Amino acid sequence: MTQLVALTIDDQTIQAAPGTTILEAARSLGIEIPTICVHEATKANALCRTCVVEVEGMRVLAASCVAQVSEGMIIHTRSERVERSRRTILEMLAASVDLSEAPAIQEMMDAYQVDASRFPDAERRRPPVMDDNPMYIRDYEKCVLCWRCVQVCAEDAQYTYAINFSGRGFETQIATFFDKPLPLSTCVFCGQCIGVCPTNALKPKREWLLEQGLSSEAIVTMTQSERRKRRRE
Repeated sequence: MTQLVALTIDDQTIQAAPGTTILEAARSLGIEIPTICVHEATKANALCRTCVVEVEGMRVLAASCVAQVSEGMIIHTRSERVERSRRTILEMLAASVDLSEAPAIQEMMDAYQVDASRFPDAERRRPPVMDDNPMYIRDYEKCVLCWRCVQVCAEDAQYTYAINFSGRGFETQIATFFDKPLPLSTCVFCGQCIGVCPTNALKPKREWLLEQGLSSEAIVTMTQSERRKRRRE
């Protein structure tokens, strides 16, 4: 029989199985911890850091999506230090990324009283919209680099490996290998990356064209013509 570990989260005592993450243990108590990079279809990777919590005795805040419970832990999910960290992360995102179509993140910003203008001199990410296929567009001005799309394209779902991180530092973004157009990559246009994107950086082509003011008839004609042209190529 597995020996459970006892710990305390926000003054509530809980027993959990070894290997349970702090995030999972907190949710079992009804304690909600914000996340961006976590999705039920992908493995946690601790990239966004909005899920950090304070563990007594630890020097740095712990990413609750990957940090596992241990015997005697005392955890605070809404301490002043934790809330300041989450607020700063969201303010940095707001300063550099277009979050206008990210409702879940906007809700977090409201909950943590984010000052979106805190970093007025920050450089914004403004890569051009990538429209290289008839199925969907890639607007990386909205991308928060959560890695969900890369994961579902790889071993978490599709095993296609069409996309990954490219570049370093501020220039990092999601790309195909050697920056090839998607039709020349291993992409099979399954759409799973669109389904897990939290910011609408990935969007169905027809939806995007409707937003640009095109009629349904014009969109059908355009996308059919693109497919025929690519087949000939």
